Amino acid sequence: MSNNVARRGFLVGGAVLLAAGCTSNEPVATPSSAAPAPAPAASGNDQPGTKVVIGFSAPAADHGWIAAIAKNAESAAKQYTDVDFKPVEPTNDINQQISAVESLIAAKVSALVILPNDGQQLNQVATQATQAGIPVINLDRIFPDKLAYRTWIGGDNYGMGVAAGHYIGKQLKDKGVSNPVIVEIQGIATLPLTQDRSKGFADALKTYGFSVTAKQDAKFTVETGNSVAASLLQAHKKIDAMWNHDDDQGVGVLAAIKEAGRNEFFMVGGAGSLNAMKEIQSGTSVLKATVTYSPTMAASAIKLARLIAQEKGMSDLVENQVPQSITLASETITKENVEKYLPLGFES
Repeated sequence: MSNNVARRGFLVGGAVLLAAGCTSNEPVATPSSAAPAPAPAASGNDQPGTKVVIGFSAPAADHGWIAAIAKNAESAAKQYTDVDFKPVEPTNDINQQISAVESLIAAKVSALVILPNDGQQLNQVATQATQAGIPVINLDRIFPDKLAYRTWIGGDNYGMGVAAGHYIGKQLKDKGVSNPVIVEIQGIATLPLTQDRSKGFADALKTYGFSVTAKQDAKFTVETGNSVAASLLQAHKKIDAMWNHDDDQGVGVLAAIKEAGRNEFFMVGGAGSLNAMKEIQSGTSVLKATVTYSPTMAASAIKLARLIAQEKGMSDLVENQVPQSITLASETITKENVEKYLPLGFES
């Protein structure tokens, strides 16, 4: 997930909102909410083993999702007495991130967890780490060269769209709605991750005989989410369902909906922010569900780095080594199951 998005305060309906994005990269103050400590695995793998040093590099925590990435990584590392966690200064500057990773290579860490600002541009330094005998755990934004990393772990953007499409499709079918007006608010339309989300959404809707009526991108910011939603609401006097790709920009989307006094439709969000979960839990919002792209993947990346550095496998698998690729499923959060997901939510 990569883009450069400004974060700034603006006024909507008397409240100051902060522009944020699930994939933005401009530095601001880190949100104050702490990430929940990941639950330890029920296996002997969590028993103290060989001491390992795990280096960690990620973009600047300029919004809820990235801030939660860093906090989840740190929380996971603190679980283990045999892990020395070495994070470098988070940055949105490509050259600075390359230099930071090079410093970890020079320090001869046992393993590296890297969420690159740009997988293509950091591919070479990741390859250098691998060639130096340091296993690289590639988090989310993938390096194009498989020789650059030992294991990749990340979310399923296409799966997000599929999950949202199935939820909307089933709800509309169950209500007997024909020829529904379905509106889609994307993040940044030119990004592959956004295109994957939109394709999954369209493919899932197609199985119900539905299609997207209108879509527009909102740049992963609260401000643009607000203006885009207001525009779509004005253009469509009746809407049956809406999918907003990103819960951070969804703060602005929901503000526009409330300002317009519209409630004839239901909405699905994306990523799984705490704000969105509380809206769903209230039962009074048009937001009825959100599909996950959870920053807990960073905690899992630290656990995988530890296992790989200690030459262990995953205890529930037959194989002796950690898999080369792990894609996390996108789960659908509704009022019926939101209690289970609240501890994993992140502040927008």
